[in-house]
Amino acid sequence: MLCAISGEAPEEPVVSKKTGTVFEKRLIEKYIEENGKDPITADELELDDLLPIQSARVVRPRPPTLTSIPALLSTFQNEWDALALETFKLKQQLSQTRDELANALYQHDAAVRVIARLTKERDEARAALSTVTVTASSGAGSNGDAMAVDNEALPEELAAHVDETQARLSKSRKKRPVPSGWASTDEVASFAPQLSESLPVPQTSSISTEAAYAAVGGLKGDAAIFSIDAGQLERSLQVNEPITDTLWHGSKVAFATSKGSVKIFESGNEVASFTEHAGPATALAVHPGGTILASVGSDKSFVFYDVNALTRVTRVYTSAPLTASAFHPDGHLFAAGTNAGDIKMYLTKTGEEAATFALGAPVEALVFSENGYWIAATAKGQTTVTVFDLRKEGDAATAKVLDIGSTVESLAWDYTGQFLATAGPSGVTVQQYAKGGKKWVEALQSATPAVAVAWGEQAKKLVTVNRDGVVSVLAAPEE
Repeated sequence: MLCAISGEAPEEPVVSKKTGTVFEKRLIEKYIEENGKDPITADELELDDLLPIQSARVVRPRPPTLTSIPALLSTFQNEWDALALETFKLKQQLSQTRDELANALYQHDAAVRVIARLTKERDEARAALSTVTVTASSGAGSNGDAMAVDNEALPEELAAHVDETQARLSKSRKKRPVPSGWASTDEVASFAPQLSESLPVPQTSSISTEAAYAAVGGLKGDAAIFSIDAGQLERSLQVNEPITDTLWHGSKVAFATSKGSVKIFESGNEVASFTEHAGPATALAVHPGGTILASVGSDKSFVFYDVNALTRVTRVYTSAPLTASAFHPDGHLFAAGTNAGDIKMYLTKTGEEAATFALGAPVEALVFSENGYWIAATAKGQTTVTVFDLRKEGDAATAKVLDIGSTVESLAWDYTGQFLATAGPSGVTVQQYAKGGKKWVEALQSATPAVAVAWGEQAKKLVTVNRDGVVSVLAAPEE
């Protein structure tokens, strides 16, 4: 027989009437006095529940003091009993702690699985919601099986304006000569930095020019108006939201922000603010008629605004988040670049998809040529610019792939459609299409780093801005 507590043969064995477990009498009595429970089953246990087991034993004399060897042995025995009880308790606590830890780990694993499942369901719900727009209708949903996604067409007045603009511009474009005094190939080839000015716009993201001025926006919510001729800061603006794109047309400057807002300023004051996008508003474009402003966003939608009335007029949902945008120079088409690598063409009046061109990677920038049938685009992190021919389909639509040799982040085509400017962290280039030889040549290569580029008046200047807010003006040296 062995004691269930000490694991040794008991000197005074007792057995529990309830469980039949054998204990050393002195050990179990101490345990019951302290806990009142059976140390093995944790059930209630009293001294009366212990039954002595008769066995031959030697009765040791009681030591009078600790000065004798028998007294010391008795003391050591008591110490051993206490140690045996403590060890038993530690074993019990260790076993209990292991059980609690195993249970906690199981609960944690279950919680992680639930969180992962709920996160997936949330993302799927958001994706589904971003492709649905609710349209009020008296006869909506006869069977309730699905919700139709309806594109919003432009109001009749703006639709008529789109038609009028297309008729006027497409007719004049066919035989339009190069304006008198426009920059020549030799002038563009001689471009060099003529001035450089640092603006209080940290983490600059975009630039837009109007006449002899440039508007610059940054990711810290700061914006500035820069005089190109004077080479100095004219005015600072506070948008107070990270600016992702800037567009200046007429007397109004528009800013798209990463918080989904489109803010319009005039004469230094904010005159309108729209929050139509569920995610970041990524790019802006203005209709050649000057009345319609467009914004695209990561919520898979593009929105048109009436610039004169300062109201939202239409919204169209697409199949992928949008990253870039541009209006056709005639205004009848609206192009939107997606993070799926496609350039989608939509009818401006109805929002219906008209054509798709595959770029193969998330679209960084796109711009139409003034000839009316070319569109240039570049993808994020790529060193090439692809020129598509709108008159063709499939692989035949790729008119030219220009290898710039460094990463391209911004594109700008001049009014005549012969000079295509590219900008990136490694510098600025100008690619020229020679109509006579029907080939592309590199007219300019400059080491001026830039995140955005825009043409000045009569293509006599290139205005660039780098990530640190330094505006550089490239022009031909004065004679």
